[in-house]
Amino acid sequence: MNKKKWVIRCIGIVAFGAMLAAHADPFQIQILSATIKDQHIADASVIIQKNGAQSVSGVTDAKGDVSLDSDAPDTSDTLVIVKKQGYSNLVAKCPCKGMTYAISPVMTNDLDGMRIVLNWGQRPWDLDGHLAFSHEHIYFGRKTGNPGADANLDVDHTDSYGPETITIVRKHPGDSYVYAVHDYSDKNDPSTLELSHSHAKVLVYIGQSLVRSYYVPENTPGNLWTVFRVTGEGEFQDINTMGGIDKPADDVQYAINGYTNPQTHVEARTASADDTSRAKAINRQGEDEYHAGNLDHAIELFQEAVQLDGNFGQAYSNLGLTYRKANRTAEAIWADRKAIALATGPTANTVRASSYYNIGRIYEAAGQYQDALSQYQAAKREKENPVYDNAITRVKALIH
Repeated sequence: MNKKKWVIRCIGIVAFGAMLAAHADPFQIQILSATIKDQHIADASVIIQKNGAQSVSGVTDAKGDVSLDSDAPDTSDTLVIVKKQGYSNLVAKCPCKGMTYAISPVMTNDLDGMRIVLNWGQRPWDLDGHLAFSHEHIYFGRKTGNPGADANLDVDHTDSYGPETITIVRKHPGDSYVYAVHDYSDKNDPSTLELSHSHAKVLVYIGQSLVRSYYVPENTPGNLWTVFRVTGEGEFQDINTMGGIDKPADDVQYAINGYTNPQTHVEARTASADDTSRAKAINRQGEDEYHAGNLDHAIELFQEAVQLDGNFGQAYSNLGLTYRKANRTAEAIWADRKAIALATGPTANTVRASSYYNIGRIYEAAGQYQDALSQYQAAKREKENPVYDNAITRVKALIH
């Protein structure tokens, strides 16, 4: 063989080897139900997507498994998207290879319901979700709480991956709710790094939608991740801090109970200048899609904007408006409550009043007249308007 042919052959072998290497480690993913333990979800569409790259998709088999060949890196720049009729769409950052994801059935029973789903990697073996509110503590040792708690642990997993699912059937007005993740496998090691290396993610669903996503802080010691609080008024507040405890799981409630006190301040997370700039650009794209009538795409864009900048009041207001237009009322209430909390400047009273009024209209349409009345009265406290007066008079008559 002459030298030229030998070089060409070697180049071909190297190129072929590189091609094989690129596809030798596919994205192998399993999809389960978030509410029924070990129920495998067949015929779910799973998409691996990275900006600027070709998306790759497949459908899960009877065991909920799918294997996808993609050149996308298995990093946070890549997304996994899961869709199935009757379930909320799941969107999460990778790493994804070898992971299990749980999808949530659409919640249709109550405007104030919420589902919290925890997934993680192979290690540690056992992570637990904990929900504290009022005098309640929902976790594996008390799966339903006291009578009337309106919250329950649906699924408890003790052998890696999850899910761990807690459903709030109906949030109690005035109660603050705090959600945390405890590393039960390392419960006696407050300085462990296992939780921070677990790729744990917490996905929060309201109505038909995934509304918030949280990712465990990496390379941070601790066996207790306090994730978020929902205030008595229904506003989501991101906590996202790691801490260490060496107490039994029963005592996790006492470690996080301080956040159930409305006087306990939660520091707002400041977005980077780059994230703020990107959020504004994405919000403008969302507005264009809204005006073009592409509501689903507009919702996706507004959601991306508030995920980048959790203090972006205008994006939350746009999100609430778009959810209402799309008849996704539970989600609209969530977005409007955040818009109320973030309203600032000379138009703050107007923004808060209109948001309270819009929430009231949703409650009134659902026949929840007492809830509607409290929202209309809140709107009137922010700003005088005959529309609010008429609404108050109308629902008072319906109550009596």
